Amino acid sequence: MKKVGNHNSISRKILFSLAFTLVFSLTLFAQETAAPAPVADAAAVSAPAAAGDAVAGKALFNANCAACHKLDAKSTGPALRDVANKYDKAWLYKWINNSSAMVKSGDAKAVKIFEEYNKSVMTSFPQLSTADIDNILAYTSEPKAEVAPPPGGITPVVPVDNGISNNVILGALALVLLMLVVMLFFVNNVLTKIAKANGVEVAQKQASLPLWKAFAKNQFLVLVSSIFLLLASGYFAYGWFMQIGVDQDYAPVQPIHFSHRIHAGSNGVDCKYCHSAARVSKNAGIPSLNVCMNCHKNISEVADTTATAEYSKAFYDGEIQKLYDAVGWDKSTQKYTGKTNPVKWVRIHNLPDFAYFNHSQHVTVGGIECQKCHGEVQTYEIQKQFAPLTMGWCVNCHRETNVKVEGNAYYDKIHQELSKKYGKEKLTVSDMGGLECGKCHY
Repeated sequence: MKKVGNHNSISRKILFSLAFTLVFSLTLFAQETAAPAPVADAAAVSAPAAAGDAVAGKALFNANCAACHKLDAKSTGPALRDVANKYDKAWLYKWINNSSAMVKSGDAKAVKIFEEYNKSVMTSFPQLSTADIDNILAYTSEPKAEVAPPPGGITPVVPVDNGISNNVILGALALVLLMLVVMLFFVNNVLTKIAKANGVEVAQKQASLPLWKAFAKNQFLVLVSSIFLLLASGYFAYGWFMQIGVDQDYAPVQPIHFSHRIHAGSNGVDCKYCHSAARVSKNAGIPSLNVCMNCHKNISEVADTTATAEYSKAFYDGEIQKLYDAVGWDKSTQKYTGKTNPVKWVRIHNLPDFAYFNHSQHVTVGGIECQKCHGEVQTYEIQKQFAPLTMGWCVNCHRETNVKVEGNAYYDKIHQELSKKYGKEKLTVSDMGGLECGKCHY
């Protein structure tokens, strides 16, 4: 009997490879390091045994006090955490109801606070009863929470180190694949030897004509392919050239992160409050940082619910600090230092010089909403160029947009004349000459 190769040797190699692969895989993937147990939140310390409802006090604090005071940091006025332990309650009643009268009377404590905080007159709250003030004091007497609630209600994901990096896992997978290739090579050799031992002839693959030569000999395929390649090249070349200068979705990183989602969305700030020049000028303008400070003199940090999974509260607070550094504002003393650092904003929308666009014509006269050209900016975390701002895009808008004539005597008169001429009840911008070349190019 003829022996076909060394079967024992080959079998041992295959079994050893399988065993090694199995053991390595089990050792690698079965090692699960238990995630550290989450640290229990600090037990909530009960409010001091003072009369007052802290929950109602929080609502009153936010409605009446939060504009000038913070619990744990100086603002226009002093920090109010534990203020009930610093002053007599009867004195606080008088101070909150009518602080100006106490300063005028010469009360030592009142005069000291008045002088310390730049002689800023505190708003009087005669409408607050003693029960309301007790509720506010109960809220300010609550201890500071050691563990902040997760931003935006999203539970932070704590990465668990199980001792296995991605590189190790990828290396193990590569090793397994390599072993499979080696095993297939061994199996092929075994089968080839068995076939030879049994006198089985393996049919050799007949030499065939290379594909490129077969293609080159077929003149019809060559002609069709050439025409297709020429048309496709022309199409893609045209599309590429037409995109030159079109910066749709351009969203550069700014030196100070400004979230339209927070300002225009959550807080409902009107676009034209910051971009006031859009009402009366060709350009919408970049708001002066003094406009930002109208609010941010007292807003030195964001609320916990403002943060997202991508941008934390600490990140937003750091961006507000950049604003303070730029204008030279010291939040601890509530004064300007005189040291400024101009902000170099990156321009997003930039029309070519030969195209004329006037914001006031569209915003004030035309009554066009900002979102028409700039998209739903109230949802943008990072501002971007929403529209392509091409000539075709502008022309289509002029063809589709009806002119608003309500309350505009000039447009009312010309609208009546042109509506008779064209036989329409509503006229578009193009009907009123909005497609004339001189409107945008002169």
